[in-house]
Amino acid sequence: MDYSLLWLDWRPKKRLPAYTRCVCGLPATRQGKAALRELISGLQAMGAAPEIRRSPSTGIPAVTLMERPGSDEQVSLRRSGDGIEIAGTGRGLIYGVFHFLRRLSMGEEFPEWTSAPAYAIRMLDHWDNADGSIERGYAGQSFFFRNGKPVCTERTRDYARLMASCGLNGCCINNVNVRGNARKLLTGSYQRELRRIALCFAEYGVSLWLSVSFSAPLELGGLDTADPLDEGVRQWWKETCLRLFTSIPNLAGFLVKADSEGRPGPHSYGRSQAEGANMLADAVRPYGGKILWRCFVYNCTQDWRDTKTDRARAQCDHFAPLDGQFRENVYLQLKNGPVDFQVREPVSPLLGHLERTASLMEFQIAQEYTGQQRHVCYLIPMFREILDFRFHSRPEKDRVSERISAVCAVSNTGDDGNWTGHDLAAANWFGFGLISWNPAADPAEIAREWSILTFGDDPAVTETVTDILLRSREVYEKYTSPLGIGWMCVPGTHYGPSPEGYEFDRWGTYLRANHREIGVERGPEGTGFTEQYSPPLAAMYRDIAACPEELLLFFHRLPYDYRMKDGRTLLQRIYDDHFAGYEEAAAMADAWDKLEGRLDGEVFRRVQERFRMQVRSAAEWRDVVNTWLYRLTMQPDEKGRRIYP
Repeated sequence: MDYSLLWLDWRPKKRLPAYTRCVCGLPATRQGKAALRELISGLQAMGAAPEIRRSPSTGIPAVTLMERPGSDEQVSLRRSGDGIEIAGTGRGLIYGVFHFLRRLSMGEEFPEWTSAPAYAIRMLDHWDNADGSIERGYAGQSFFFRNGKPVCTERTRDYARLMASCGLNGCCINNVNVRGNARKLLTGSYQRELRRIALCFAEYGVSLWLSVSFSAPLELGGLDTADPLDEGVRQWWKETCLRLFTSIPNLAGFLVKADSEGRPGPHSYGRSQAEGANMLADAVRPYGGKILWRCFVYNCTQDWRDTKTDRARAQCDHFAPLDGQFRENVYLQLKNGPVDFQVREPVSPLLGHLERTASLMEFQIAQEYTGQQRHVCYLIPMFREILDFRFHSRPEKDRVSERISAVCAVSNTGDDGNWTGHDLAAANWFGFGLISWNPAADPAEIAREWSILTFGDDPAVTETVTDILLRSREVYEKYTSPLGIGWMCVPGTHYGPSPEGYEFDRWGTYLRANHREIGVERGPEGTGFTEQYSPPLAAMYRDIAACPEELLLFFHRLPYDYRMKDGRTLLQRIYDDHFAGYEEAAAMADAWDKLEGRLDGEVFRRVQERFRMQVRSAAEWRDVVNTWLYRLTMQPDEKGRRIYP
């Protein structure tokens, strides 16, 4: 077994349907031809030796590809006599073939299936730097950049196959914090390399996106300003886009991080976020290009003494008043929570305010704050919770999944042999693709399917891996930062416990714990963040008794003797969660150990070592956080478990 193929390592099957003996089709597009190749190679890997025909023959069962003209991605699979017909555009055929091969590999009866993706843009954002490093990367180095320039290799094609196989259709290859040689991606310096990557992606229906610096006219164009209303700046962007979009086929547009964490932006010139985004939108519009404009704009030089300024408020404060002022080809890209990819946050209230602006939900499958692919943390249940969330602000299409226009996730891949460092982290990549196509997809079914496709159909393996994945987020939450408190991690690296690491820093991520209370009050008497939600949600969040307990310390500052719904004090609940989280992490590690001999030895040992790291880290989190709280409160654990004085 080649585990570098992830879920695309089609295994031989003992019995295959009769229609796998013949493949018919003569696709005209590049994607259609790629679909035909994938179908043939997939069937051969499973043990079939299909005859290849240009058109169906009467009485011969076959898998037939029917390429239909059009620009959408809809695909249909249906019974045709004794065979199967897969029909769609070129991209549709790609998705249909991979769906068919997955079902066949799973040994499932084949139902008829007609489907179209929920969102036209379903992409990964890579935070890869031109020097080959990856910001918040936990699976090796970049495979898009070497020696300061972009490269296209066989791994690029393998990546495109994996993307298409789970329904993803876009990739931004470089870091939103554009640095070094990555600035030159806008020049002609790397035109040939970018063109090769774009064409490789196009074969599998994956569009190329680039992160660009708002101040590029200063950095590259020799201008003395990047003011979005300056005619010279506007002309520079128009000329740059003319060159890029005409020379690089399959370029979809730009991703921009502006006025955030030191990045330049329109605020530097007294202009609004809409004026900055619209200038770029006008430059890419002639080529069908789009601008993804990140909403991660906040005061990152906050004074810890200031108890009113609240980083959580920033997305709404900056962007809600601008609703309706953005061009149609601008997508506001907002993180799923109001702060920064914590293991538990409320859904960003900004979405509830955007009625006339396209929006893109940004998730993170790179586990920056959720174990960094050293810990298993299956994030698809979280994503489903967010997509299902209702704002209670309009009678129809009120869920997140119905309000957004596109989805992306910060990538968790690198050049490690298994792509994602932790073998189980690949479930987040696969799962993000499937839930991006269908927001109603069941995270448990996704986990089960991924396990079978990756490790085979041994029931013991499937049951164990699926159970570990489905438990993992809550386990991680318990031994790190339960009840929505967040931000107990080591500054900079964001790995490991440091309860007061950010407490007096500039980033606005405070716990404000003392010997009596903990948390930030975000109700009307505090920062007022709760009032950014619709009246029903604001009423729920501001009411301590009604606020969901899993978010209690995100919204409220509470005394340690506050009684939870089950009668425990707040402090005891935190103690209990940290002890339980460690025990449950150890139980997951034990469950994995029982799979020895049922899995490839190298993969088993690699995951086993990651579990050992996770258990050690869980013990550290338990002891550091519990001891910190004990030293603040001098209140012992009611159950007498060891806390270090």
